[in-house]
Amino acid sequence: MMHRFLLSAVLGSTLLATGCSAQESVSDKIANVSESEVSAPAEAWRSVDPENLIIIDTAYGVIGVELYPEIAPMHVEQIKSLVRSKFYDNVKFHRVIDGFMNQTGDGTNGDGTGDSDLPDIAAEFTFRRDTSMPVTLVGVRENGAQKVDVGFYKSLPVATQPTAQAMLTADGKVAASGLHCKGVTSMARTNDPNSANSQFFLMRDRASHLDRQYSIWGNTVMGRDLLTRFKVGTVGEAGFVPDKMNTVRIAADLPENERPNIDVMKTSHPAFTTFLNSQKKPDGTFPDICDIAVPTKAG
Repeated sequence: MMHRFLLSAVLGSTLLATGCSAQESVSDKIANVSESEVSAPAEAWRSVDPENLIIIDTAYGVIGVELYPEIAPMHVEQIKSLVRSKFYDNVKFHRVIDGFMNQTGDGTNGDGTGDSDLPDIAAEFTFRRDTSMPVTLVGVRENGAQKVDVGFYKSLPVATQPTAQAMLTADGKVAASGLHCKGVTSMARTNDPNSANSQFFLMRDRASHLDRQYSIWGNTVMGRDLLTRFKVGTVGEAGFVPDKMNTVRIAADLPENERPNIDVMKTSHPAFTTFLNSQKKPDGTFPDICDIAVPTKAG
């Protein structure tokens, strides 16, 4: 079987961390989550749709990932189908690279060579947006000889053509793509761009060389600090005992009293402008977009 792979990165040393008690329930772990300490009025926050929120229970705590069906509809549909079939329960993080990403999702072989029984998915490396998908711009990035606007769609860091160019396009939309920053979730594949199936990875750090090469379908909105706790290594290496996803559920499928309430700051609200200004470097410029995380609250 061919491995689902990512473009190369250097393996780092193994990280060790103390996990949560085996007796602690998912709802208990969620109740103990504390995210943003940013203060803002109630109207500055939006609630994450529980139908587009997956809850990943791990030894270190609970991770919540917001899904974006408007950006990668086929990938989100497949992920949700696999979650609802409990395909991801007890699945290993079979390849974890320090400073890069945590790869998982091989519920068949557990070593990166397996897939689900569902069909492979066509690439969704980019998307098109109009004014119904507003992006709050925070800067520019070099893209070869050109510069590209970067900002946030909801909590997802993206690169985009200027909205004004929409009036020049046949569909009234402009091209955009997600950025592989810490917390972003993206789909693993072989060298065939249309070969994503069940394996995915959660970014531990930025990896701009993956942009527009892999299909981004979500972003971590709860438990972001847990992403760097998973033990580093690859299944098959001597002494490596991989961490795993204990259970993966869609929040809407959990009993209401066990469902997390996750709020994300609206990037269109003045409170976000205040937050951005607090992130400026001493020279008055903003850091790279991958060094900015949209504030979230979980409970």
